[in-house]
Amino acid sequence: MKYLVLIGDGMSDEPLRELNGKTPLEAARTPNMDYLAQNGICGWVSNVPKGMPPGSDVAAMSILGYNPKTEYTGRGPLEAASLGVKLKKDEVCFRCNLVSIKNKKMDSFTAHHIKTSEADGIIKLLNNNLGSKEIKFYTGLSYRHLCVIKNKSLAKVKCFPPHDISGKSILPYLPNNKILKTLMDQSCDLLKVRKTKASMIWLWGQGLAPNLKKFPKSGAIITAVHLLKGLGKIIGIESIDVPGATGYLDTNYAGKARYALAALRKKDVVFVHVESPDEAGHEGSVKKKIRAIEDFDKYVVGTILKDIRQPGYPAIRILVLPDHPTPIKLMTHTSNPVPFVIFDPKNIQNGLAAYNEKAFKMAGIRLKNGYKLLKTLLFA
Repeated sequence: MKYLVLIGDGMSDEPLRELNGKTPLEAARTPNMDYLAQNGICGWVSNVPKGMPPGSDVAAMSILGYNPKTEYTGRGPLEAASLGVKLKKDEVCFRCNLVSIKNKKMDSFTAHHIKTSEADGIIKLLNNNLGSKEIKFYTGLSYRHLCVIKNKSLAKVKCFPPHDISGKSILPYLPNNKILKTLMDQSCDLLKVRKTKASMIWLWGQGLAPNLKKFPKSGAIITAVHLLKGLGKIIGIESIDVPGATGYLDTNYAGKARYALAALRKKDVVFVHVESPDEAGHEGSVKKKIRAIEDFDKYVVGTILKDIRQPGYPAIRILVLPDHPTPIKLMTHTSNPVPFVIFDPKNIQNGLAAYNEKAFKMAGIRLKNGYKLLKTLLFA
């Protein structure tokens, strides 16, 4: 048996007035996910344990079958693994966003989706001027980078995700720590004299190196997001890079599907993660979110369905779900349950009318512990 897990990051949402009370999933044209829902096992799952921050790191850990309550140490270390940064026991790894601040407000938590080539020059500038034996910066992708600091006590400092404060004053959200605040202030001074979309670094998502058991089957993960690549590397599954995968609306959706199908020839389980619905949710753009969902349905789910319908295709099960909701009205993540569907072409079910929140109100399955979904419903 082969397994495909298709993750539409942040797809689920709340009813919107501008959509006449529909959610983006309801308003979007999703014939392929609707087909899965009509012929699969449908339910709701909570990927974010109660009391934990509703980040993609926590939710993704659940989807991959690991209990965040006992095994999560922070977002930064997962991204460090992706970049090949080996953390020592006394080192804390922070996610280091390049952001744009305007009138002391968070104008763009992505520095207007700064290009990696431009960002790399900024990271080198930071290392040359703010780096030391205790502090080092590492280039990631676009606006997503890392800062590693040799000071274990910083793991407990309260930091805020920049995507949670879009359009808000940054002053109440600055870390209450002299080391971190000084670094962020100094980055402002450095970037003032440089013509760039970024005006500041934002430190958050810190943690110590994790220690996770290896994944129980041969697997691969396809994503443009470093934290998921890193999580894959830590648990021993292959991280597959797809040309043109950006983590935004211009990503290579069909390429991700084709690479996933190719990977299944050698692997038991392949995870495909698409970030664009989440990015659109953070931007508060209804139009972009609907577009991202439709592209996910057409080019990822649709490409895969077309392939597996061919005669003689090996036995396969497909799981489709978001990691967490990213409601347009809030422009950030919530910890609410998300709709999932499991489809087995050799075991057709009497499912629901469509893949959206309204239709799934009729679903009878409700899983409180997201990390059990993979084992109980895919490997049973």
